[in-house]
Amino acid sequence: MKHRKLKNSELDRISPSEFKEVQKSPIIIILDNIRSLNNIGSVFRTADAFLIEKIYLCGITATPPHKDITKTALGATESVRWEYSKSTLEVIEKLKLEAVHIIAIEQAEHSVSLLDFKLQKNKKYAFVFGNEVKGVTQDVVNASDAVVEIPQYGTKHSLNISVSTGVVIWDAFSKLKALSP
Repeated sequence: MKHRKLKNSELDRISPSEFKEVQKSPIIIILDNIRSLNNIGSVFRTADAFLIEKIYLCGITATPPHKDITKTALGATESVRWEYSKSTLEVIEKLKLEAVHIIAIEQAEHSVSLLDFKLQKNKKYAFVFGNEVKGVTQDVVNASDAVVEIPQYGTKHSLNISVSTGVVIWDAFSKLKALSP
């Protein structure tokens, strides 16, 4: 059997205006001091792909419009809602008041493996991804409801932040889909 690649016109994607109206996943992304503009753009693309409710860009994390973010986001900065905050902790405090469960993605004592991490139906989650070198700051880890670690089996100690976001968001999205009929 041969597989013909589909053309973009055959993919049946929604428009940016339809994206804004469609029901979103109960998932929020918080970027804690991300320095790479390409990583930020890649996170926007992942957020678009999985109908993420919103991205919070915190600390030194750059914001759209910027040519290097736009280049990798491929238009996702026009569809995905985002907000800038100087303080990641202020965002976390605000979201906790809205009953959002805060999950830091980090290697830490007593972290839960992503393989074992369970999500609950009718609950909203915010996943915090940290700086490319320093990771999620300790005060943000302390303020989180849980810490989840992506299991790794090779010689390296970490994944690129845009890769980590893709892995975690796909995992969360698929687990939430399995909970919904």
